Amino acid sequence: MYIVAIGWLYVTLLIAVNEPSIVAGIISFLFYGLMPCSLLLWLGGSKARRQRRAHRESLANQRLDDGDRGDARADQ
Repeated sequence: MYIVAIGWLYVTLLIAVNEPSIVAGIISFLFYGLMPCSLLLWLGGSKARRQRRAHRESLANQRLDDGDRGDARADQ
């Protein structure tokens, strides 16, 4: 997915360089390059973010469970 994003940014950079003014080049690069590319990467990474969050939550639950078992064993 990153190679597609790099290629898209390269093409939009070439388009922006060929614009008649600097302002038009910056605007075209932002609206045709950076914004769609960042949206693509953000949407594409949502599954990985969800998995990382679930993994962190499961680790936190394991730590809490380990602490509870240790206290119960010491009392008995």
